[in-house]
Amino acid sequence: MTVLVDSHCHLDFPGLAERLPEVLDDMAANGVGYALCIGVTLEDFPKVLAVARSDDRLWASVGVHPDHEGGEEPTLERLVELAAEPKVIGIGETGLDYYRLTDRPEWQRERFRTHLRAARACGKPVIVHTRAAAEDTLAILREEGIEAIGGVMHCFTESLEVARAALDLGMYLSFSGILTFKNAAALREVAAFVPEDRILVETDAPYLAPVPHRGKTNEPAYVRFVAECLAQVRGVPFERIAERTTENFFRLFSGARSSSQ
Repeated sequence: MTVLVDSHCHLDFPGLAERLPEVLDDMAANGVGYALCIGVTLEDFPKVLAVARSDDRLWASVGVHPDHEGGEEPTLERLVELAAEPKVIGIGETGLDYYRLTDRPEWQRERFRTHLRAARACGKPVIVHTRAAAEDTLAILREEGIEAIGGVMHCFTESLEVARAALDLGMYLSFSGILTFKNAAALREVAAFVPEDRILVETDAPYLAPVPHRGKTNEPAYVRFVAECLAQVRGVPFERIAERTTENFFRLFSGARSSSQ
C-alpha cells in the first residue's frame, strides 16, 4: 500500500505535542507514513527539531513565519547553519502575508529574500506562505531565481492565474483541508488543473481540519481526507493520488530518506 505524506504540519504546537505518540499511531492507522514538521520561529526551532528526531517518519524545516515579529531575525548564515542538520529538509515557512500586516512592511520582503538565498546556499527547497500578497510573492520568487532552488506554495488557496505563474516557476502546489470546504469550489477547479507531478497534500495541523472534522484540532492522519477529496476532484483513484503525491514529496524534498523509496 502506498502511504501518504503530510507535507506541512506543526507537531510541536499545543494540542499535538503533548499527545505525539497518539498522533503518530493515528497517522499509521490512516495510511499516513511521513510528516514534515514546519519551523515558524528560531526560538521554537529546537522543539521542532526534537520532534523530528524522535521518530524516523518525521522531518523538520527551519524558518521564521512572515508575520512573526519580536523574535530573533533570521540571517542567511544562521539559517544555513541550522539547515545543516540532516533532519532539516527544507527552508521555511517563509513568504509574504499582507492579510495580517496590511502595511506591507519592507522587512517582510527582505526576510523572504533571506530565506530564499539560504535555500539556494544549502540546496534545500523553500516552503512558501502567501496571503493577500500573490503578486509580490511571485515577483520575489522570480527575482531570486526560485527555479534553481525549488519549493512549494503551501496551503494553496490562490487563483488559477497565480497557480499557472507558480507552476511556470517550477513550484509545487500543496493543498490542505480547505479543499474539502463547501465554499472552496474555485479552489477545487485549481486542484483539478495542476499537473499531477506538482501536487502535494498537507494538513497545516493543528489548523484547518478537513471535512468531516472541520472545527476540530487537525492532525496528520486527516491528510487522508484531503487526498480523498483531491482524487474525487480529479476523477482518479485514491491510490493514484497517494502514490503521486508521495513521489512528488520525495522528489522535491530530496533530503528526506525512507525505506520505501
